Amino acid sequence: MSDIDALQGRLAAAMDRIADAASTLDPAGANDTAALEAALEDEKLANAQLTERVRKLSEQQDSALAQAKAAAQEAAARTAALDIELQRMRQASEQLRSANDALRKANEDGVSDPHLINKAMLAELEALRAARAADIAEASSIIGALTPLLDAATSEDTPHA
Repeated sequence: MSDIDALQGRLAAAMDRIADAASTLDPAGANDTAALEAALEDEKLANAQLTERVRKLSEQQDSALAQAKAAAQEAAARTAALDIELQRMRQASEQLRSANDALRKANEDGVSDPHLINKAMLAELEALRAARAADIAEASSIIGALTPLLDAATSEDTPHA
């Protein structure tokens, strides 16, 4: 029985030590848990804010990409129109040269042909129209390229309300 009493005493002493240790750990553990929960909430908030920023940046990037694609398509269309007008001008100039050569040859031969004069005048008119159309297409291309730059410069100079 003395062994049981000794074991019971040792067990009671161990239980007292465990209770003392538990009482000192419990408040600290509760504080640690509360601090960890607060830190976790802070991290969740920071993560949500970062996720929102990434979403906004992604939307801005998508918008900028769409604008850049639209601008590139507009520039390609203006370039194509300019190319068509330049080809038309080259063709009209070639017709004018041919008509003038024929008119010059007829004058050298001493034969004045009203048909050749009319043909040369029509070729010259077409060349002038083609040159004017090419100038308009070129000016349109330049204006189209400068407009976004001017808009950006104007928006940077304008104070935001």
